[in-house]
Amino acid sequence: MNILAPMPPRLVVEVVFDFVCPWCYLGVKRLSFLLARRRELDVELSWRPFLLNPDMPRGGMSRADYMIRKFGAEDRARRLYASIAELGASEGIDFNFAGIRRTPNSVDAHRLVREAAREGLADRLVLRIFGAHFVEGLDIGSPAVLAVLAGQEGMDGDAVERFLSSGEGSEYVHAENLHAHRLGINGVPCFLVDGEHAIAGAQESEVLERLIDLALSTAKER
Repeated sequence: MNILAPMPPRLVVEVVFDFVCPWCYLGVKRLSFLLARRRELDVELSWRPFLLNPDMPRGGMSRADYMIRKFGAEDRARRLYASIAELGASEGIDFNFAGIRRTPNSVDAHRLVREAAREGLADRLVLRIFGAHFVEGLDIGSPAVLAVLAGQEGMDGDAVERFLSSGEGSEYVHAENLHAHRLGINGVPCFLVDGEHAIAGAQESEVLERLIDLALSTAKER
């Protein structure tokens, strides 16, 4: 008698992140590689906003001013970015920090991802926005730019522009950021698997894989 193997439990992986964080791009990319390799996994990604620069002006600020404010000197920032770029290259990310002219306010990008999730397009859009910012040097704080990126991933660009101009969802982003801090999350990325297993930082794919396998084992024992 043939006995069908039970389906693996569905896991929810919550990713707490910000689009202006290169470590987040690296961590998300590594997670995407893992999920592409382990296609038998039934994983739902939930994108949770975090604001590294909650006081950023709505229109963003020049990259030079931002680096001086955050790092004290542009040279120090460039040395840090050089080491991140080296890591990114090993994961297929062609970081182009010199191409970034403005550091954006990321609230609208987070709002857009929440809207894209309603259409099942959030996972693709997250990677597209990261690439636009860190590789192409596009201003992802611009509603017009975000509308084009969303259109490239299957959303209605005109509807996206109307949504972004409405301000809808802004309170959600700020509330999620506050919630993350109350949970003790002060740096990103942070990965929370099945509501119980968490790890912070741009972890190697193998580390994320072990965390997911642990969550699977725990779920099967319930």
